[in-house]
Amino acid sequence: MTATGLEVEVIKAARVPVPASFVRDVLVHATAIPEVAARLPEGTSTIAVRLTGDRELRRLNREYVGEDSVTDVLSFEGSGAYLGDLAVSWSTAARQAEAFGHESETELALLCVHGLLHLLGWDHATAAERKEMNRITRAALKRSGLTLAPRRL
Repeated sequence: MTATGLEVEVIKAARVPVPASFVRDVLVHATAIPEVAARLPEGTSTIAVRLTGDRELRRLNREYVGEDSVTDVLSFEGSGAYLGDLAVSWSTAARQAEAFGHESETELALLCVHGLLHLLGWDHATAAERKEMNRITRAALKRSGLTLAPRRL
């Protein structure tokens, strides 16, 4: 258990050169953002993060979203204290990091925070929603000492 009441299970289904503790720490730090903390259920919450590759993300995207394409992160809502599951493609995260000019770990952190925000009810369908989600994401990453490359969000 953590001081914030968030337990994070990290499953490495692919070779990912980032320690599971990094993902846990990023998500726990994100819960220190007041808007995020306000949406957490009372007591201890849990989340599972699956770090995998493009093939699995494409399959999951096709099966659950109906889109036959690779994506970077998918969130699957849970219920009650179980916030849900995140699936992140390490391959896509690494490519996006290179394209934007920051570390792969920073991109992974961004995708994990993004997925957590979706599990807690945020969306980015409108410009106003996108602006709010991006603001919270940047604040959460800052809590972990991470800065995105310019123009990433």
